[in-house]
Amino acid sequence: MNEVIKAITERRSHRVYLSEQLKEEHLSAILKAGAFAPSGMNAQPWRFTVVQNKELLGKVNAACKKVMLASGIERLIASAKNPDSSAFYAAPALIIVSADKSAVTPVEDCAIALGYMFVAAESLGIGSCWINAVKGALEAPDGKALKSELQIPESFKVYCSGAFGYKSAKPSAAPRKEGIVSILK
Repeated sequence: MNEVIKAITERRSHRVYLSEQLKEEHLSAILKAGAFAPSGMNAQPWRFTVVQNKELLGKVNAACKKVMLASGIERLIASAKNPDSSAFYAAPALIIVSADKSAVTPVEDCAIALGYMFVAAESLGIGSCWINAVKGALEAPDGKALKSELQIPESFKVYCSGAFGYKSAKPSAAPRKEGIVSILK
C-alpha cells in the first residue's frame, strides 16, 4: 500500500500518550507538513503555536476545563470536574492553529493544515487527537490574557488545535459509514 494512504487509513485519535517529549526532528517534520497544506488563494494565513511547557499546558488545561464546565454537555462537565483529567489527554505537545481574522478561508485553511500535521505524525509513529476545547477557551472573553501569553497575535483567531505525543497504545478503528459516496459519470 502507498505510504501516504497507509498513514491516512491507520491514523486514529489517541487519548493516552507517553510522557516523553517529541524529538525535535519529529516536531519539525510535523510543522513542515502543516506549512505545506493547501490554503485558499495560497494565502498560508496560519500560525502554529507549539506548547510543550508544563506550566503553560496547565494554564491551557484550566481554561479548557472552565469552558467545558459551562458547555451544558454532561460528558464534558464530568471530565472537567475530574481533577486528574486533561482536556488534551496529558499529551506532551499541543499545537494551536490560528490565523489572521481577515483571511479569506481561515477555518478551512487551519483545519487542513492540522489534518496534514496529523497524517505526518502518524507516518512518524506519533499519536494525535483533535482538541476543540482550546479554541473555546482562548476565544472566550477571559482567554485574552492566556492567548497573549501564548504569543498569538491579537489580530489572529484560534481555529483548531491538536494533541501530539508518542503512542502508548493503538486504538482500533471505528467502523466506516456506508453509502457516503456518489459518483456521477
